[in-house]
Amino acid sequence: MSISIINESDIEYPKEFDEIIESVIEASIDYMKCPYECEVSVTLTDNEGIHEINMSERSIDSPTDVLSFPMLDFDSPGDLSYVEKYPQDYFNPESGELLLGDIVISLEKVATQAEEYGHSQKREIAFLVAHSCLHLFGYDHIDDAEREEMEELQNNILNMKGYTRDYE
Repeated sequence: MSISIINESDIEYPKEFDEIIESVIEASIDYMKCPYECEVSVTLTDNEGIHEINMSERSIDSPTDVLSFPMLDFDSPGDLSYVEKYPQDYFNPESGELLLGDIVISLEKVATQAEEYGHSQKREIAFLVAHSCLHLFGYDHIDDAEREEMEELQNNILNMKGYTRDYE
């Protein structure tokens, strides 16, 4: 498994965040029963950085907490049955790992949302990573049914790792 974490901001963050990010990505991949070694890239940025990406990629003129850029196309969330038919499109030819996608997180939003929701920044970063990983597996929250399913899955992943709202 290859997980790269890059901080493109000037914001210092607890190095424990790296361990949390890696742990939650691994747990999400396991929870989704993905049979492949995977490659995921995580970029940590500030509100300005994520605002620019949000504008250029989604034409939304505001910062957000997390962005997900899946490398896979899903007919049904979590269904990886097709990827072996097109290995040149979905696997890194050098490592053989499945290219899941990229995650971008605003460290400023981690801090403000943790305070707003009354839990730790460690729990907030874990939440954002679990949420984003589900997007990498094709899940979305456009309607209420999708949102409820996604919330249940991310709560299961976070509970499995012990990142509950009262986590310190």
